[in-house]
Amino acid sequence: MKPFILNIGRQLGAGGRQVGRLLAEEFGLTYYDREILAMAAKESGYCEEVFRQKDERKFFLGQGLRLQNPFSQINAFYHDSLSDDELFRFQSEAIRKAAQAGNCIFIGRAADYVLRDMDCCFNIFLTADTPDRIRNLVERTGADEKNATNLLRKGDAQRSSFYNFYTGKTWGEASSYDLCLNTSRLGIEGSARLIAQYIRQRFAE
Repeated sequence: MKPFILNIGRQLGAGGRQVGRLLAEEFGLTYYDREILAMAAKESGYCEEVFRQKDERKFFLGQGLRLQNPFSQINAFYHDSLSDDELFRFQSEAIRKAAQAGNCIFIGRAADYVLRDMDCCFNIFLTADTPDRIRNLVERTGADEKNATNLLRKGDAQRSSFYNFYTGKTWGEASSYDLCLNTSRLGIEGSARLIAQYIRQRFAE
């Protein structure tokens, strides 16, 4: 097969990470999710903890939750020293550098837009039926169904706002991707197999 890069956008609770890891194993791809934060920190000169906690803080605050940390005010100072624009810029630089190193897969972080000039990219968006997403989130976080439903709503709004703001495109809109798939139809493993079949046909010599 020709070299390729896989970018996965996903709704919260749709199984994007699980599908991504299966595909990474199937094709021998280097898997990048939060690993990009460590790379971005190394390139920027900020410590990794600043990137990681700012990333977590955005996620939790975007869903009406706060990390329980006795040093939260101190941490907030360091989080705020790194702007969202700087975070996106450093992440984007890390994504481009990783992509140049070889075949890989990126989970979220608008990687499809960051790598838009690379012809070897395959961009996927994953969704799932709401009951399945709620169940997945309950199992993953231990939240009850009511809180899980709120997490989905606010989490999707955050991801959509981030993607739309930095790309000028519409998060989840079919025209932004090569393939959009509902993982509720075939399950996680079945969805990964379908995507793998599509990739082989798309990037075969």
